[in-house]
Amino acid sequence: MSDTVSPADLSRFLDHQRAAFLRDGPPALKQRRADLRRLKAEVLKRRIDIVRALKADFGQRSERESAIVELIPLIQSINYMIRHLACWMRPERRHVSAYFQFGRAWIIRQPVGVVGIIAPWNYPVSLALVPLATAIAAGNRAMLKPSEFTPVTSAVIGEIVRAVFPSEQVSVVTGDGEVGAAFSALPFDHLFFTGSTAVGRKVAEAAARNLTPVTLELGGKSPVVIEPGFSREWVADRLVFGKLTNGGQTCIAPDYVLVHENDRNAFAAAYQAAVKKQHPGGYAGSSDYTAILNQHHYERLNGLIDNADSQGAKVIRLGSNSDESHVLAPVLLLDVTPQMTVMQEEIFGPVLPVLTYRTLDEAIAFINERPRPLALYYFGDKRVERDRVLRRTISGNVTINGALLHIAQDDLPFGGVGDSGIGAYHGKDGFIALTHPRGIYRQGRLSAATLLQPPFDRLTDVITNLLLR
Repeated sequence: MSDTVSPADLSRFLDHQRAAFLRDGPPALKQRRADLRRLKAEVLKRRIDIVRALKADFGQRSERESAIVELIPLIQSINYMIRHLACWMRPERRHVSAYFQFGRAWIIRQPVGVVGIIAPWNYPVSLALVPLATAIAAGNRAMLKPSEFTPVTSAVIGEIVRAVFPSEQVSVVTGDGEVGAAFSALPFDHLFFTGSTAVGRKVAEAAARNLTPVTLELGGKSPVVIEPGFSREWVADRLVFGKLTNGGQTCIAPDYVLVHENDRNAFAAAYQAAVKKQHPGGYAGSSDYTAILNQHHYERLNGLIDNADSQGAKVIRLGSNSDESHVLAPVLLLDVTPQMTVMQEEIFGPVLPVLTYRTLDEAIAFINERPRPLALYYFGDKRVERDRVLRRTISGNVTINGALLHIAQDDLPFGGVGDSGIGAYHGKDGFIALTHPRGIYRQGRLSAATLLQPPFDRLTDVITNLLLR
C-alpha cells in the first residue's frame, strides 16, 4: 500500500510484514531474482513517468540527467545483484583448528527480517529503490518511506511498488516529519536512512531505543585536493560535472577545493571556462540544469553567498538566477576563510569555495581538523604525494582524478565514517549489511574436543597447556 498514514498505522504495517516473514521463511534464490527482475521491468515501464515526476518536483530538472543519475545506477545495481546473488547466498566455509577436527564450520547469510528504509529528496528514486532492491536481494521484507518533499515522485514510487509487491512484502508509507519520526522509532530488524547528519543523529537515537541496527548514509563537506602545479583544464571540467550535477544537490558533491596558492588564479579561470563549456545556454529554463528544490533551500544558499560576501570573499557569479523557479547559477568563491558560514555546513548547491594551501601537509591538516567527509577527491599524478594524502586522511570513498564516479562502482562499498555515516552498501556489501552471518559448527563423530570433557586426567592437562601456548 502507498498511503499518507498516521504514526499509529505504522506498527500495524510492521506486524503484518513480520508475521508474513515468520510464516513463509527466507525466499529462495529463484524468488529473489524474479522479484528483482519484476522491479526492474516496472521501473523501465514507468521511465517516462519517473523523469516527469522528478521534473515536476524540482520545477526544473533535466530529463536526460534524471535518466543518467537516477535510472542507470538503479538498473545497473539490480543487474549486478541478479548476476551475483547465487554466489553471495552460498554457504561460506570457515577454518576449524586442529584441536576441533574432524568438525566443520561455515556461515550462512540469513535475512534479518523487516527492513525500514527512509529515502531523501535529492535523488528520490535511486536512493529509495536501490536500498529496497538490496533488501529484497538479501531476502527481507521492507517498509519504505520516500521523502515528503518530492510528493509527485513519491506517488510514482508507490505505484511501482504496488505493481510489483504485495503489501506484506513491501509497503510504501508517506507522511510528514511526524510520520518520519514515528517510522524511525519502529522496532525494525534493520533501519536504513539516507539524509543529513543532523536528522541522522535523531534517527540513530530513535533506533537505539529498540537496539535496531542502522545504516546511516549521511553527508558532510567533501574536499577536493589539487596537487601543486596540477591545475589542468580537464581537472576543472571534471569538477564542474561533479559540482553541478543535480544543481549541486548531491551528498558526495565536491564541497570545497584546496589548491596551491600559486595555482589559484589558473584554477579559477579554468573552472569558469568549464562551466561555460558544459552549460553554454545559461541556467534559467535550461533543459540540462537542475533547479534548487524549494524556496527554503534557495534562500539558504543565497544566505551562504551573502555571508561570504560580507566577510570579504570574492564572489564570482557565473550566470543569472531565477528567483521564481529557484534556479541558482553556479558561484565560485575566492578568498574564503574557515570562519564563513559556507565553510561551516554542507553546501548542497552549485556554490564552490576555493581555499589555498602552501604545502600538502597544510591541506591534510585542514581536512583532519574537520568532521570526516563522505567523499574525498584528489587530482594529481605524483604517486608519493597522492598516497600521503590518502594515508593521512580518513573519509568515505575516494575518486582520483575525477568526481562522483566511485558511487557508480557496484563492487565498491559505499558509505561514510564518523559524522558522514555508519555502515555501507552497494553490491555485496549491501547484501552483507542486510543479512545476519549465522555461524554453524558441526562436530564430527571423532573429535579431539571430547578429550576436554570430564572426567579430567593428565591428558587433559597436556592438551590444555598446548592450547594455552
